[in-house]
Amino acid sequence: MTANYSGSSACPANSSEEALPGTPEVHGSLELVFTVVSAVMMAMVMFSLGCSVDMQKLWWHLRRPWGVAVGLVCQFGLMPLTAYLLAISFSLKPVQAVAVLIMGCCPGGTISNIFTFWVDGDMDLSITMTTCSTVAALGMMPLCLYLYTWSWDLAQNLTIPYQNIGLTLLCLTIPVAFGVFVNYKWPKQSKIILKVGAIVGGLLLLVVTVAGVVLSKEFWNSDTTLLTISFLFPLIGHISGFLLALLTHQSWQRCRTISLETGAQNIQMCLTMLQLSFTAEHLVQMFNFPLAYGFFQMLDGLLIVTAYQVYKNMKNKHRQKSPDCAEVPPEQKPKETSAFLEWDEAAAVNPGPSGPGGHLGALGPSSLLTSCGQYGLTGHTGPLPSRAARKDDIVEA
Repeated sequence: MTANYSGSSACPANSSEEALPGTPEVHGSLELVFTVVSAVMMAMVMFSLGCSVDMQKLWWHLRRPWGVAVGLVCQFGLMPLTAYLLAISFSLKPVQAVAVLIMGCCPGGTISNIFTFWVDGDMDLSITMTTCSTVAALGMMPLCLYLYTWSWDLAQNLTIPYQNIGLTLLCLTIPVAFGVFVNYKWPKQSKIILKVGAIVGGLLLLVVTVAGVVLSKEFWNSDTTLLTISFLFPLIGHISGFLLALLTHQSWQRCRTISLETGAQNIQMCLTMLQLSFTAEHLVQMFNFPLAYGFFQMLDGLLIVTAYQVYKNMKNKHRQKSPDCAEVPPEQKPKETSAFLEWDEAAAVNPGPSGPGGHLGALGPSSLLTSCGQYGLTGHTGPLPSRAARKDDIVEA
């Protein structure tokens, strides 16, 4: 990819080379925050979240990758396109437009895994999507950057941080593998590790984000246009990811997961690519954008989690007040599953009855009304018929 920053058909309004206010003084403390702390944070978080992963479900996602495929379309289809349209709509300078586009082409970040846990999303799908998008970034990042910049007149080549991508993969797979092993050997202890790790990981993410913004004094003097884009970009990613998942008939649980995965980008990878590809003069105009994006994606994620938790608490209170819902034991409530592109995941992984109420997973759509009647959801008030009695009714029918 070669080009000239002097002129860009994509950004004609701002083709001058004026420097933005301030200079990007990347202090040693800032670099330390985004390298050492980020690495430790990622390892801890992915180990604890790995304790929630079931190998059978993980393998099921890889064998029937409907959710993963939708997530990859969002990650390398919607996000680069959104970045390109934002750069054109706001008539950014070429160097600023490239910074926005690079952010849109980056794979998903681990922050999405933490948010997915707090909104009761599909953790197996979330971790699978993060890993697959990081692997796909080896080829999709240069492809997307070439497709969207071939009409621009850039002055230098863009360097893909393959080493950084490889390190990210190691930080993802090794801790997750240990977490899966702990979940297999000590399932009770893994639940405690999961809860503690989710809380600690969320706090670490908050500390890294706040420290990055505070230590980078130039963040507060950033271009208002870039700050506006950094606010809109992750929000558009969350909304568009949710809508595409909904249009492809994913379950509500998967819609939440894909939405968070789409809007959360790997900030460290974007920063590394900018440092490898551009000189200090160009970094003046683009380095603060990924920091602002990271801040706003954290803010958006916290708002989504808060809204979901409020909704969840209100729903639980409503169920407690309703006598009809109170009669249904928690273990007999049907789990949220996808009803369109794939069959019941619980039945696929564990076919047949599996404890109290487990026969529900084996029932087909034609038996749904009968099942609702058995649990008092269609006006049935008598005692539940025994299994033998149900078999006799079927024979007589």
